[in-house]
Amino acid sequence: FDDTDGTTMQNGPPVYEFLASLGFRITKSVWPVELRGACPLVGGATCDATAYARWVKELQRQGFEIGIHGVTNTTACRKEWVSGLKRFHELFGHYPMTHANHVGCQDSIYWGQHRLSGTHRHAYNLLTRFKNRHYHGHRPNAPGFWGDLCEKHIKYVRNFVFPNINTLKECPYMPYHDPLRPFVNGWFASSEGPSVESFNKTLSETNQERLEAEGGACIMYTHFGNRFYENGRINPRFANLMQRLSERPGWFVPVSTLLDYLEAHR
Repeated sequence: FDDTDGTTMQNGPPVYEFLASLGFRITKSVWPVELRGACPLVGGATCDATAYARWVKELQRQGFEIGIHGVTNTTACRKEWVSGLKRFHELFGHYPMTHANHVGCQDSIYWGQHRLSGTHRHAYNLLTRFKNRHYHGHRPNAPGFWGDLCEKHIKYVRNFVFPNINTLKECPYMPYHDPLRPFVNGWFASSEGPSVESFNKTLSETNQERLEAEGGACIMYTHFGNRFYENGRINPRFANLMQRLSERPGWFVPVSTLLDYLEAHR
């Protein structure tokens, strides 16, 4: 699942051309709209840019899944969630199957301390010094409430991320529903890879072999806009690892395809 942070028409297409050439079809997230005058914590192109939207639609035609990383790159209100999801549907012909909360957005759903309950929440708040208590996407009276829209339109939402390449070993129940967080139909976990360095570490040769030996499944969490393509070339270590992975007997599919399979065969 590629969080769209930092992705532009300069650094995005080369990475996806490389992935497509090896037979990979993954999930690329987008921001359907851009809020004028907003100051996002992390930037990148949105689907309000015509060339970018055209390119993402071509990725969809090639078999890549398009998900969302929120409807925009900063905190949105309910009205903006309604218009953003409508815009996504206009562009791609359906509502998104997958969603991942974006850093710093207070409209994130069940995020920060709200991911946890009981003593786990208390421990989390102590460790984070009570900094992550203000997310409100799931609160009906909050300005950015969109929980009912999530329940109606989105099937899967990303939750915890682990350093283990075998995501399924860490979270064998995914996709799972949590009755304490009813607006999310199904949660999924991921493996750590937000930067090119962490991605390469998780996807090392040894870890690839272990994943195969365990008969596991990996959903990588990443930002392909974060220096995977730099100075006119694909990161060499990343290129070598992906080439090696493509030659192994794996099933390389978008996130919702894998989760649908796990749900059907569990």
